[in-house]
Amino acid sequence: MPPKKNPLKLNKLQLRTLALAQVLARDSETGFKDEATGNVALMSLPHGHGNHVHVGGFTVSSKDASGFSNPAVWTVLERKGLSRPEGPTGISLTPAALDYDTGLGDRFLAPSDH
Repeated sequence: MPPKKNPLKLNKLQLRTLALAQVLARDSETGFKDEATGNVALMSLPHGHGNHVHVGGFTVSSKDASGFSNPAVWTVLERKGLSRPEGPTGISLTPAALDYDTGLGDRFLAPSDH
């Protein structure tokens, strides 16, 4: 039997935010891996300008990245074991978050043109 899609029942905003956070975590300029725990600290979350946000080497619609600034999204991801607070304003993704299949992959990611 294939694994269940979205077993943690994340909503669309939570899935989009997690997918984008995974991109940041995999980029050595925006993610720092703690070898002891496997958690990856996100050094900074991107802020939109105009109608888009730069996430790593990609350009994403500001609407699709709105979860970055929504504390409720991070609360749910933490409750489900996918993120942890890192200091006063930081976020870490757990190994479970890094492995979680959001099903979004490259759905709304486009290489940046600037």
